[in-house]
Amino acid sequence: MKFIFKAKNDAGQEREGLVEAMSWEAAAQILEKNGLTPITVKAQKESSVLIRSFQKIFEGVSQKELMVFFRQLATLIEARVPIVSSLKTIGDQSDNRYLRLIIQEIADDIEDGMPFSEALEKHQDIFSPLTINMIRAGEVSGSLQKSVTFVAENIEKNYELATKIKGALYYPIFVLTVAFVVGFLIVTFILPKITVLIKDLNVPIPWYTAILIWLGDFMNQYWWAVLFVVIAGVGAFVYYIRTEAGRREWEIVLLKIPVIGTLARNIYITRFAENLSALLNGGIPVVHALLIVSEVIGNRVFQGIIVKAAEEVKTGSVMSAVFLRTKEMPPIVSQMIRIGEETGSLSQVLKSVGSFYNQEVEATTKNLTTLIEPLLIVLLGIGVGILVVGILMPIYNIAGQL
Repeated sequence: MKFIFKAKNDAGQEREGLVEAMSWEAAAQILEKNGLTPITVKAQKESSVLIRSFQKIFEGVSQKELMVFFRQLATLIEARVPIVSSLKTIGDQSDNRYLRLIIQEIADDIEDGMPFSEALEKHQDIFSPLTINMIRAGEVSGSLQKSVTFVAENIEKNYELATKIKGALYYPIFVLTVAFVVGFLIVTFILPKITVLIKDLNVPIPWYTAILIWLGDFMNQYWWAVLFVVIAGVGAFVYYIRTEAGRREWEIVLLKIPVIGTLARNIYITRFAENLSALLNGGIPVVHALLIVSEVIGNRVFQGIIVKAAEEVKTGSVMSAVFLRTKEMPPIVSQMIRIGEETGSLSQVLKSVGSFYNQEVEATTKNLTTLIEPLLIVLLGIGVGILVVGILMPIYNIAGQL
């Protein structure tokens, strides 16, 4: 249960915010333990919780907004502006009401003596484990501004990469969607009218033409049922891949798709190498760093490999031993990590690996449309060829015999 409080600290300054507790008395005790004297403690109304839930659903927080937030925070911290003032300044100018509310809560928590990383940890639906642990490492090492800058750069890289991939995939998705719609309309409404001539002449026709005629008649009568089945099938597929088992299977299949699978694998390797390098530079132990990276890698196959590597390191072995036994991790990556472990320069090696595969991802993304275009042309050509050979050619043959 959440309580809205107003209290005074030892300096006599008033503080306002939220506190979670089982009861009013427990909330007051928590405030007193944090050096605050309660003035008012009221249970948060359900309407406030509902409003916040609706804001989260309809607004949420995008990666671009997070990137801007951490960029601005890093700039203000570098200018030696106190973190609470920095957060309030950023929150006041945010257009996202939900993000503004979260920033205000974080500022209040810090003002009440809570570390920045712990204040972020209360909002794990927005801030990833990588972000929280990098901020925590910056607090411990006294380099918070550096950690905040890294988080901003990390989110920016992921955002730019996702934008490039989406941009490259928009064209083939658009072409396939238009081809499906046009094909559906042709088979449902135009094909039956064309095949009327063939049926009226009552002449022998090839088997494939008979199939097309039957398909046209069927679609003309039951197009609504076919459309319903297609929409239901797409909906069922989307629902399934959002389940635990479905997502796991989809992520396995994704890595086996030509071109797309290679691109996805390079993205995961880039994400793994860059994030692990940053965490190790931040002074986070290898086992803990591997477990953090496994949570943000974005693929269950790679997550399992990284968790196994963490278990190997925990028992005194090396992570490269696991990578060498897996086909998902390229041999060159495993060998480079092995060299880094042997020479004590693992962080630098991982940074180089991440930089190399990031360039590979950018090159593949730029050429993705070029690589997919031949496949689209072949698919569209097959569709047109089926209609020409199955319908138009028999019509010309019949017309030539008359």
